[in-house]
Amino acid sequence: MQGAAAAAPPRLSLRGIRKAYPAVVANDGIDLDVAPGEIHAVLGENGAGKSTLMKIIYGVVQPDAGAIRWEGRPVAIASPHAARALGIGMVFQHFSLFETLTVTQNVALALDGARDLAALARRIAEVSQRYGLPLDPRRLVHSLSVGERQRVEIVRCLLQAPRLLILDEPTSVLTPQAVQRLFETLRQLAAEGCSILYISHKLDEIKALCTGATVLRAGRVTGTCDPRRETASSMARMMIGRDLPVCAHAAAAPGGEPRLVLAGLARAADDPFGTDLDGIDLAVHAGEIVGIAGVSGNGQQELLRAVSGETPLGAPLAVQLLGAGVGRMHPGRRRKLGLGFVPEERLGRGAVPHMSLAENALLTAHRAGGMVRAGLVRARRATAFARDCIERFAVKCGGPGAAARSLSGGNLQKFIVGREILQAPKVLVVAQPTWGVDVGAATFIRQALIDLRKRGTAILVISEELDELFEICDRIAVIAQGRLSPARPTRETSVEEIGVWMSGLWPGARAAGAPAGGTGGATATQA
Repeated sequence: MQGAAAAAPPRLSLRGIRKAYPAVVANDGIDLDVAPGEIHAVLGENGAGKSTLMKIIYGVVQPDAGAIRWEGRPVAIASPHAARALGIGMVFQHFSLFETLTVTQNVALALDGARDLAALARRIAEVSQRYGLPLDPRRLVHSLSVGERQRVEIVRCLLQAPRLLILDEPTSVLTPQAVQRLFETLRQLAAEGCSILYISHKLDEIKALCTGATVLRAGRVTGTCDPRRETASSMARMMIGRDLPVCAHAAAAPGGEPRLVLAGLARAADDPFGTDLDGIDLAVHAGEIVGIAGVSGNGQQELLRAVSGETPLGAPLAVQLLGAGVGRMHPGRRRKLGLGFVPEERLGRGAVPHMSLAENALLTAHRAGGMVRAGLVRARRATAFARDCIERFAVKCGGPGAAARSLSGGNLQKFIVGREILQAPKVLVVAQPTWGVDVGAATFIRQALIDLRKRGTAILVISEELDELFEICDRIAVIAQGRLSPARPTRETSVEEIGVWMSGLWPGARAAGAPAGGTGGATATQA
């Protein structure tokens, strides 16, 4: 197999690929070869040009210059349809799903020809279970968490039996167990001759999975390597040109006031496929970071909506903010009391894609930034706030007038997190803070959260990145089947223990279906 692969021409060969936009040169003379059966990584910081290059290969974007050869012959990939006809499949970092359609309907749209939807649904269930990415084909996409939507994208690609599979941050919102199952699948595909282009900022994944890597910086190739012979630190230096920064995290000062209290929070999910919240108790104190771990789809989305105010509650005291019962308050009133919120989905919920960064700053920061007076927008204030956020959080973009959708995923995440931090919230709720963010930017965001906590803010972080939670949190709890475990001090637990708890098996946990003990409005006492 290896000898045949070595004798064959590269499955994909790029020479001199260039793509320029008005504000930036995304790709500048890129050369890249991928052999049959090779798992090849593309490394680089946010904004280095990785996603643009992948979109060129998949036909979403047309290059300004350069040549593409497919299995030794020159090709012009004019569209995703043309790419699929060659045998190229892609899992995007930002999902390309219709929210009002079911999983089955979304998958059918990507397949050529008429389809028996019932048979396709059975096939989706079979493939998703086989590869450890469980999906219910009947569910509407808008009811899925980010992690579940990622599964839809991956399964949709696998059903097309691609000869080159492009994965752009495929494990950002997958659990460690799901990641290992995915890796087994990718190794099996590679052994069968499928070529894989793999983009990830998780250098330990690259080292464990990939046999070759091309490193990009500022749109150019700066080197190639075999990740198996490198360390995470050496690859980080190739990516960012310096040693990887490390977060400084001292122990939290004891005695902070409880600023966010969840007291017997219980609510049936609006969606029939959602997760009911069941008697959740938690207190987050001033000057601490509390993390919530869990497998995607276990109630994280419902909890976030209840805390942010997107989903109103019948019991005012089920959610308490700085001593006030806010369960029935809408998001605007909660923000006025001092709540900041970073949703898990950047485009669509964290930012409006076609609006400028200045306009997106106005959406949540108009009070803190003095951007509205007598009902009129003060555009200069909004622009100044956006410019300050761009500078302080090292956001690579075309300036305050750049559309949100023009930023790379990591740079948009830095802007959204920065927008909330600059408002100096008394309580900050953050979901998936470093999803799809490069190693340098991830450390920057985590340190910014730690620094905000040092200034007295109470921070609740919901993340499926256990390493992240252990790096920045003072206490960690687990959500499973809509129930919340006790919050353990980070120094008194381990990744292994939290991993067991993620299946719902913590001491004192009730069996699924047992009656809830929450009162829906009592004062929480959990420390």
